[in-house]
Amino acid sequence: MADGSTGKGDPNEKLEVLRQGTDTFLTTKLDTVFNWGRKYSMFLYPFVTACCGMEFMSVAGPRYDLDRFGCALPRFSPRQSDLMMVVGTITHRQAPILKRVYDQMAEPKWVIAFGACTCSGGPYNNYATVQGIDTIIPVDIYIPGCPPRPEAVLDGLIKLQTRVQAEKVPSTGRHRELRELALPVVEKPVA
Repeated sequence: MADGSTGKGDPNEKLEVLRQGTDTFLTTKLDTVFNWGRKYSMFLYPFVTACCGMEFMSVAGPRYDLDRFGCALPRFSPRQSDLMMVVGTITHRQAPILKRVYDQMAEPKWVIAFGACTCSGGPYNNYATVQGIDTIIPVDIYIPGCPPRPEAVLDGLIKLQTRVQAEKVPSTGRHRELRELALPVVEKPVA
């Protein structure tokens, strides 16, 4: 065996190898099967706030067919979803709501930032608009554009599926670190 043991020892030795977190043939194959299932069964939570919503509706329609990616039925409960698509402008007033919805989602969970306003604030460089949702929640895939074309959204989904297929299931069971991100404090302008 690779760890220096004879392989003929007692079963406790084999259990200890699994507890230590070393990769074995069984665990790597299980990761592959789990990731394949996750890759083709993402439950979408659309967090739609602004004009990019019209483009999101066209992507969800029959012409572009999100069903072939396993994202057909949107879930409007965060507890039933594992993929959040944040579509449109996010204001500082909506930021705590977005964070709460993200925290309620099932593990493992992924986030797609859809549109220029979501990725970087877009043309709104003011006190009311969040300059990128990655200051609030971790983002996996950015889809830029004002609004992004449906082909770009499909390309982003394919890239997310590739990322999901390559992931390893952590020993803690958590998809990523859960830490409190400090929300930016915005002062009201003095008139």
